[in-house]
Amino acid sequence: MSDTKLDLLYLSEPDMIKAGVNDVVACTECMEELLITMDKGDYLMGGENGNSHGCMVTFPEHPLFPNMPKNGPDRRFMAMPAYVGGETDMAGMKWYGSNVENREKGLPRSILMVMLNDKDTGAPLSLMSANLLSAYRTSGIPGAGVKNLALENAEVLGIVGPGVINITAIETFAALRPSLHTLKIKGRGKESIDRCISYVKEHLPQFTTITVVDTIEECVRDSDILSFATSTTMGMDRSAYPFIDESWIKPGALFCIPGSGDFSDEYICSGKPKLVCDNIKLYEAWAEEYPYPTYNEIYIPGSLWLDLVHDGKLDKSEIKNLGAILAGKEKGRESDDQVIIYSVGGMPVEDVAWGKKCYEKALELGIGTKLNLWEQPALF
Repeated sequence: MSDTKLDLLYLSEPDMIKAGVNDVVACTECMEELLITMDKGDYLMGGENGNSHGCMVTFPEHPLFPNMPKNGPDRRFMAMPAYVGGETDMAGMKWYGSNVENREKGLPRSILMVMLNDKDTGAPLSLMSANLLSAYRTSGIPGAGVKNLALENAEVLGIVGPGVINITAIETFAALRPSLHTLKIKGRGKESIDRCISYVKEHLPQFTTITVVDTIEECVRDSDILSFATSTTMGMDRSAYPFIDESWIKPGALFCIPGSGDFSDEYICSGKPKLVCDNIKLYEAWAEEYPYPTYNEIYIPGSLWLDLVHDGKLDKSEIKNLGAILAGKEKGRESDDQVIIYSVGGMPVEDVAWGKKCYEKALELGIGTKLNLWEQPALF
């Protein structure tokens, strides 16, 4: 009779830190490997199209039941399943609840967990704390962009939205471009700005100049790399998104945009900026789930680009996947003056890939708590 005992490894947030979840260089390398695997097509996400961001529960504006939550900014539950092939060869899912009001309770806006599963049996292998995992994989994908698309001698980094995502982005970009020495910050509130500055001063002394600016224009002007990580309530039209005017942009600038950031249709369609995304199929899946104009619901720039393709203003061939660039199928930066806009949507394949690396490191170091599921199943 076969051994039916099942154990899984629980990894707390301190365990994940010991396992190297915040190793920005290793995470970026993992994301590069992932993007190349995705370019081959060796992955699956949710939905019939295999490219869905996930399945989300949102709440009504006026609940009919007394205990049902009311809609609010980032108020949701979400399941994000995926399978990643290649060297990762792992199935898994990120699950989380999110509520902006968590801040008032001393908690992060989102509280996340990742489950890794055996691809054949479906058995759970590891349940891990995923706030740090998600944050660092979210900066690792832009990190892959900076590593491969930013100017080698980039000196000035501008960020819009000094929250967790951009804090880890600053850390990642600094490691990949040691030439960075100036940081410009555009934020909404003093608390988040101060928290960002404090982190940078403590952990990233290469930034000898840190400037808080009042406008998007001030942040964009003279910056070599920019990261926009501001969130906007879904269902708003694009007038609510941070706008970047062409005249503000420094030649050679790289925009990494995992949040909302808008450019004029004329500029996007002019052929002047190079348009790069993490995975065009993700945006096509969003376009199925949130029909045209998708950009009013999904504020990531890639959704705007597909709306422009729908309008006949932009040829889809102008949008390049970073994975194809990394695989040598498409050209990357073509001149020092070329402006590149990199749209980052975020995908559960990233959580599975980086989660697998952290899980393997935890096994190697003997980190974590083994939990028994059963010695043998009561039903089979």
